[in-house]
Amino acid sequence: MQTSKVSIIGAGLGGLSAAISLRAAGYEVDVFEKNAQIGGKLNVMEMDGFTFDLGPSIFTLPQFFEQLFARAGKKMEDYVQLDAVTPHWRNFFEHKETIDLYQESDLMKSELSKLPGDPDKHWQELQDFLQYGRDQYEIVNSGYFDKGLDNLWEFIRHYGFSLLGGKIDYRNTMSESIHQRLTDPQLRTIFEYFIKYVGSSALDSPGYMNLMPIIQFDYGLWYVRGGMYNLAKGLGKLMEEMGVKVHLNADVAAIEKEGKKVSGIRLADGSVHASDIVVSNMEVIPTYKNLLHETEKFTKKLEKFAPACSGIVLHLGTNKKFPQLAHHNFFYSENQHKHFDTVFHKHQIPEDPTLYVVAPTRTDPSKAPEGCDNIKILPHIPPLQDGSGITHEDYVALKDRCIDKMERCGITALRESIVTEDLLTPLDIERMYRSNQGSIYGVVTDWKKNHGFKAPKTSSKYQNLYFTGGSTNPGGGMPMVILSGQNCADRIIKRHPIS
Repeated sequence: MQTSKVSIIGAGLGGLSAAISLRAAGYEVDVFEKNAQIGGKLNVMEMDGFTFDLGPSIFTLPQFFEQLFARAGKKMEDYVQLDAVTPHWRNFFEHKETIDLYQESDLMKSELSKLPGDPDKHWQELQDFLQYGRDQYEIVNSGYFDKGLDNLWEFIRHYGFSLLGGKIDYRNTMSESIHQRLTDPQLRTIFEYFIKYVGSSALDSPGYMNLMPIIQFDYGLWYVRGGMYNLAKGLGKLMEEMGVKVHLNADVAAIEKEGKKVSGIRLADGSVHASDIVVSNMEVIPTYKNLLHETEKFTKKLEKFAPACSGIVLHLGTNKKFPQLAHHNFFYSENQHKHFDTVFHKHQIPEDPTLYVVAPTRTDPSKAPEGCDNIKILPHIPPLQDGSGITHEDYVALKDRCIDKMERCGITALRESIVTEDLLTPLDIERMYRSNQGSIYGVVTDWKKNHGFKAPKTSSKYQNLYFTGGSTNPGGGMPMVILSGQNCADRIIKRHPIS
């Protein structure tokens, strides 16, 4: 039997998922990664006794990961162990009580009693909202996720035009549908910011994105035991057992092409690796621009797949613990719609951003020295743009505003407790991961720009070139890119069966 040789560019989670899926189907697979370790944005840094997860901090939808291990005939629990996180989030407001999100009904009911008004009304509204989100999740999961649908026409062919009549919520924005169903301002703010999973705006994303709360209310929120990077280690162990060849410090400089096909990859050291199939885990637009050197006329067609937001990522080691923090926390802008408008429409750094804050020692004390805290702070900001006028000093000023905001919300004396810190800016994110304009989450979810779709996994120009990762369907976030890799592999297996 003749096997097909596949070269995968990038060892992010999408590339690793595609590699495992293809190797399980009998393909010969080589992965080329420019950095010294696998994982892509799933990265880790040790500094002064603190261990910081540089990238994703939330693990959701474990069934998608279990499916990947099952393709290789393995059980995920033999490679990766999970610990449940509770509460899911703690939500901070400058002039109101904190509200925790719990999967457990009795605990969630108790939290709702903190809100003004009738707790029973808030509970019923929340249950109705979650059922609406559950309906949206079931629709999207049955086709878009499960079948790996790649564009609007595949969507219509699978679901039929009848679905567009109202079952799927696309006429409203995410925010509009929230405001129709929830009357409390704090709950509206909290559920609007579930869009953070894909780095987009609740003012621009279609209503069906309100499926996102379901991924944790129904399927739980988890932490990878020993640190998030242990997921990359587990996948690396599996690939080694399967015979997937991983080339580290192997910077891909170009994709070789012959007519309507690609023929392999060329590394920065000049070596060429012939391939029957190439899968790029580099984002779609940088792949076409930087590795294939396509014309501006061609790449202009891809502008609808604009980058999602970027951010600064601030890692702090402190000499004391802050018991006010849960494992996952959000500190909300006083005017969240202004925040969305500033970042996504005006492309400016917000004066009063919403912050995502992680304190992993709540679940894993080993991530900081005894008596200390490990804190990651992430505000969303625009991706890199020519002529934006945003400077490094602006990023540093934003860092200081983030600390000020947390102190105003009750995390007092945070600044004076800092004993070590590290700051990543969009320039660092672009340099480290070759992401499009420093985007963290791939392609923006915006109904007017792209109907909520990401770039297709199949090249429109080259017959044997494929894509995976956060810039492709179904989008950003760990479970989605793991699913993207599996769906990408399924397309290859169908179109290029092993002879």
